[in-house]
Amino acid sequence: MLRGCCHRVWTRLCDLRRGLWAPAKNGRRSVVSCIDPSTGLNEEQKEFQRVAFSFAAQEMMPNMAEWDQKELFPVDMMRKAARLGFGGVYVRTDVGGSGLSRLDTSVIFEALATGCTSTTAYMSIHNMCVWIIDAFGNEEQRHRFCPPLCTMEKFASYCLTEPGSGSDAASLLTSAERQGDHYILNGSKAFISGGGEADIYVVMCRTGGPGHKGISCVVVEKGTPGLSFGKKEKKVGWNSQPTRAVIFEDCAVPVANRIGDEGQGFLIALRGLNGGRINVASCSLGAAHASIILTRDHLKVRKQFGEPLANNQYLQFKLADMATKLVASRLMIRSAAVALQEEREDAVALCSMAKLFATDECFEICNQALQMHGGYGYLKDYAVQQYVRDSRVHQILEGSNEVMRMLISKSLLQE
Repeated sequence: MLRGCCHRVWTRLCDLRRGLWAPAKNGRRSVVSCIDPSTGLNEEQKEFQRVAFSFAAQEMMPNMAEWDQKELFPVDMMRKAARLGFGGVYVRTDVGGSGLSRLDTSVIFEALATGCTSTTAYMSIHNMCVWIIDAFGNEEQRHRFCPPLCTMEKFASYCLTEPGSGSDAASLLTSAERQGDHYILNGSKAFISGGGEADIYVVMCRTGGPGHKGISCVVVEKGTPGLSFGKKEKKVGWNSQPTRAVIFEDCAVPVANRIGDEGQGFLIALRGLNGGRINVASCSLGAAHASIILTRDHLKVRKQFGEPLANNQYLQFKLADMATKLVASRLMIRSAAVALQEEREDAVALCSMAKLFATDECFEICNQALQMHGGYGYLKDYAVQQYVRDSRVHQILEGSNEVMRMLISKSLLQE
């Protein structure tokens, strides 16, 4: 999949309208040097990155504004992305995944997010769901659920948050009472990306007593009696992916759909979120990278007081700060991705640090880029405002940044 088609896809050159890639004198493509996202990558990773940048430029970037304004869920585009291996990036190959590392995944999602941050963020959540089934499911579950998810013939949603249970996930109330060979689910989940459109719902529910030890993980398939959805939420950003409540009313789910053992659900949820934090931070990187390029090009062509804005030292310094924050964020994310892949003891803290730092700093980069566009930045004809809106929520979801601070301080105090 991704490995096999890499060179073939790269022959289709990127659309250079946004200036994400600049032509070099020898005719090859190169990125702006000091923020080059390929720095430090091996040749295979650079190929993955080129494929992702090319796909983002050709298939996503020309459509991101329309998807946002019309609130379209781009199913066909995502299935094209899945043909490149982006439907199960870090899922094992025997069930259709690409079998890549966490670092490879971060590189890919950063590149895709330059084309549409909102859609890439949903794809990252979908990938997290497939990985949960692949990592914790039995062989029958892996081979039943993962192949159509890796091709994105089917889409997945992650169901943890509830109306009264956000950061305190261990207090969730959705119940799953066992009756024979089924669990009967009652309760609701809130803010579910892909809600109503997804085919597979990876649901954390309470099969036991209070606290995290009473939580289990089950797969609920669309069309199951008792499963319904709330209204489509109206959001500031992330408009290319629908967000709805997911509601369970005497919803009978086969015990065979339980992922892992009873009581293992909270561990599964946290393990998934560690990777999810790397993924969403990588999406913030893509938005910030694109915003810097747009701002650089705007400063070169926009004139005030008889000369280009690029000649203004104050704006030069601002651009330098933005570039520095971008590179620092990228290094933190990639370091955390390696720690997670190696299952190191410091992985949870590093993932939390990377998510906290990168989503805060990258949002500030996007916001500063809008400011440097002046009034034009506030117009929907200019892409920079969409990167601002789509990256803002990254500071809230996959564990709010306040929760990230709690996890980091807990790690320090336990030493």
